[in-house]
Amino acid sequence: MQGLWDTAHIQPRNDIIVPGDTIPAVFWNAVAARGDQVWMRQKEFGIWRSWSWRQTAEAVREIAGGLMALGFAPGECASILANTVVEWVLADLAVLSCGGVANGIYPTDAASQVHYLCEDSRSTVLFVEDDEQLDKALEVRARLPLLRKLIVFDMDGLRDLDDPGVISLEALRALGREHLQAHPQELEQRIAACRPEQLAILVYTSGTTGKPKGAMHCHRGLVHTVRGYNTLVAQDERDERMCFLPLCHIAERLGGEYFAMYTGAILNFVENPETVPENVREIAPTVFTAVPRVWEKFYSGVMIALKEASGLQQAAYAWSIGVGGAIAERVLAGRPVGAVLRFKFRLARWLALDNVRKLIGIHRSRFLVTGAAPISPDLVKWYLALGVPMLEVWGMTETCGAATGVPAGRIKPGSIGPAAGYNEVRIDPATGEILVRGANVFMGYLNLPEKTAETIDADGWLHTGDVGSMDEDGYFRITDRMKDIIITAGGKNITPSELENELKFSPYITDAVVIGDARPYLTVIVMIDQENVEKFAQDHDVPFSNYQSLTRAQEVQDLIQGEIDRVNAKFARVEQIKKFFLLETQLSAEDEELTPTMKLKRKLVQTKYSERIDAMYA
Repeated sequence: MQGLWDTAHIQPRNDIIVPGDTIPAVFWNAVAARGDQVWMRQKEFGIWRSWSWRQTAEAVREIAGGLMALGFAPGECASILANTVVEWVLADLAVLSCGGVANGIYPTDAASQVHYLCEDSRSTVLFVEDDEQLDKALEVRARLPLLRKLIVFDMDGLRDLDDPGVISLEALRALGREHLQAHPQELEQRIAACRPEQLAILVYTSGTTGKPKGAMHCHRGLVHTVRGYNTLVAQDERDERMCFLPLCHIAERLGGEYFAMYTGAILNFVENPETVPENVREIAPTVFTAVPRVWEKFYSGVMIALKEASGLQQAAYAWSIGVGGAIAERVLAGRPVGAVLRFKFRLARWLALDNVRKLIGIHRSRFLVTGAAPISPDLVKWYLALGVPMLEVWGMTETCGAATGVPAGRIKPGSIGPAAGYNEVRIDPATGEILVRGANVFMGYLNLPEKTAETIDADGWLHTGDVGSMDEDGYFRITDRMKDIIITAGGKNITPSELENELKFSPYITDAVVIGDARPYLTVIVMIDQENVEKFAQDHDVPFSNYQSLTRAQEVQDLIQGEIDRVNAKFARVEQIKKFFLLETQLSAEDEELTPTMKLKRKLVQTKYSERIDAMYA
């Protein structure tokens, strides 16, 4: 990583061109161009296994052959129920190469959700990762008459399974080899017959406001977006990415799998979601995309580690981050950085900042990308002070991922940047809603023509539901979701996301939901960061026996009150939070209160805890 003041090395590349107007065409052309170069790596039994483009192509070809042998027809849907693993990518590309539709299901989804998503998508094939995911599928299989075959990636614990409806990925590949020998031209014919306007993938929304809706994306939109990303973010064959977000989410599917396929960047798969902090230090990605929750977690880890450091180490960090902050302020203001400050920054990196970057695993990162949820501007500035630019992008499932992006040459914390060059973005003058139009906008919601008509107007503008503004430089800023703006009993309009982002900047708070619509004052529901709060309790001899007793401890209540007081100091009196309560249940993605992307569902939380909310206003 060069100095913070030099962004030439993180400017987008326009010279990478892989031909093809469908995802399979782009993939197979990339294989022909890159051959024995490494594309993916995955850790198995403590050893990293590399997949070259040629090896990937062989596996994709065999899986596609197996699908065709099973009677999988063009236009049929196959769903994938698995964590983020290499096999997910292989299955996805095989389905698309057959002319099929690929749909992802969150591995944290319950059996009932698996049933709904397979039924709604009319899936005829379901790929599952292991015995745990297979159990969910078997539980609902009888109610899915269209589902012909279950394909298992990892057969550990299933060696004795005798079920004609279940086949291992290994056996499917063997079946594929036989089929391709008998029908040598069929796959190539399927790939050639695939049209840009065809439905390619389904990406189900996370369901914060009801049942998930299947967003339909065609090949033309996916290829248009991937090519567009190349004008937004700098990435090529020399780069290494970390693949760890759910591949059924638009962020990792487009920004990870398909963008790496187009640019040739190496995809490194983490061992499992729990090992991300260790794996990132091992992989040391040069380009790192994550959601705000990950960036907040890294920051929290550093802050906790600092509390255990010696006085000298704390002083060295304080001076070093101060120097980094001074440079960041100049860069953000567009002012030059003098020679003396540059020298101080080199010293600051040597003293502390390089160690902080290594502790996180971003010491090789040329830049960081954040998206999928709002992030605190202070957090963006902190990473800038470390010497690693953080670029915020904004988009949604329906826009095929990023629709705006902050350019490396001019970062504005709190802004989502100008419109990406491959689409139009504007503010509705009547409502303040952000609208998007372009080839990246989705085809509509599966089986929901009325919802589609509500979302895309006659002129092709997608109504995003986000309220925002645009400054004189064309940079957009999100103020809130249209449905989330709070109007207090006193008539004051409040943007809850601003307060919530400030609260989540605390190492002790994972998520927060601000309440106050038609109420006399603001209150908040807080989900604590279990690891950091437990450590606080242990360090301060606070007795607790379980998660609930931890949240009820007076010292923990005082700790969170202190964090709320810190945030309140930044806001006007009418915007300050008067009361709070802590969620006493340790939540995971399986719980109804959380989306699969680990965000609290605002409406559900407010309904479920209505009595406790009312008590704060008694």
